[in-house]
Amino acid sequence: MKRFLGFVRKEFIHIFRDTRTLVILFGLPVVMIILFGYVVSTDLKNASLAFLDLSKDDVTTTLTDRICSSGFFRKTADLSGHQDIDRILRSGKAKAVIVFGENFGRELESGKKPRISIIADGSEPNIATLVTNYATAIISGFTQQPTLTNQSSAPVIVPEVRMFYNPSLKSQFMFIPGVITMIMILICALMTSITLTREKEFGTMEVLLVSPLKPVQIILGKVTPYFLLSFVNVVTILVMSRLVFGMSVKGSLALLLAESMLYILLSLSIGILISAVAKTMQQAIFISLVGMMLPTVLLSGFIFPIENMPEIYDWISSVLPPRYFIVIIKNIMIKGTGFAHVWKETLVLAFMTAAFIGLAVKKFRIRLQ
Repeated sequence: MKRFLGFVRKEFIHIFRDTRTLVILFGLPVVMIILFGYVVSTDLKNASLAFLDLSKDDVTTTLTDRICSSGFFRKTADLSGHQDIDRILRSGKAKAVIVFGENFGRELESGKKPRISIIADGSEPNIATLVTNYATAIISGFTQQPTLTNQSSAPVIVPEVRMFYNPSLKSQFMFIPGVITMIMILICALMTSITLTREKEFGTMEVLLVSPLKPVQIILGKVTPYFLLSFVNVVTILVMSRLVFGMSVKGSLALLLAESMLYILLSLSIGILISAVAKTMQQAIFISLVGMMLPTVLLSGFIFPIENMPEIYDWISSVLPPRYFIVIIKNIMIKGTGFAHVWKETLVLAFMTAAFIGLAVKKFRIRLQ
């Protein structure tokens, strides 16, 4: 019995001496609870709306204020004509556009059904559905007020809803861009970090360093296969999305592939940096999964809208590369926009790539200690 208790005591001491084990046992559950408690939310908060008011009367002004003061929406633009609808949706500055028809207030007061339309960005089906449902409920509640009409009951207005870019609200329009992002992170960052760390852990890195190859050639030889495999995966997913789901690339295919290559290079640089920091494969796996995979799913806007999260998570997601690549691939692939609409995100990814490569070069040690 004493031996058993001594063994148990030794295991406790071993666990509490290992910082990595403590982080996994106590830190990870806390982080996951906080993330899922705030991020995994189907509520709508501060969704961006643009308005095209062809009536410009007191009723439309009051209804606009009612929509924006509900806490679910915020107004980002007032449009001057129908030609501005596509522009504002392409720019990503509005999740939907509400269009008030001419003589809206006069027709409502006379008991007629005035025209009102909700044009949503269907490239994000979940958000588009929430926006249209919430806006429709607010509009219906407002127009049923007896004070708005001379009749005993107000007419029930059902807004005309249209979805741009994804009329049928297929979920593939949300998941395919995210799958491309996930696969590149998995193959590039995770596998590159494991490969290089394994060489150090098994002691074979020393054998490689005494070979005729230069250290730079060794690193490039290790990461080049993952670069090519990742690029093949991107092409394969694009082909499958066209043949299986009928989802073609609406924008420039060359631009999309070029942006994908930049993101692959960024992921490889992250993998090299992880391998330079990690001493064992377990550390590399832990850092890659917790540091890259989970934030890609939760904080990149892939599944859960960033607008619905607390402001601190918005700041955290702003330093994550997947957030910007998701915007790029959705704009090019689904909305059909050009480089003029994604140059800011591209510049951020290019800056991050240079920064991660610089850190990796600084941290990487040629000689094992």
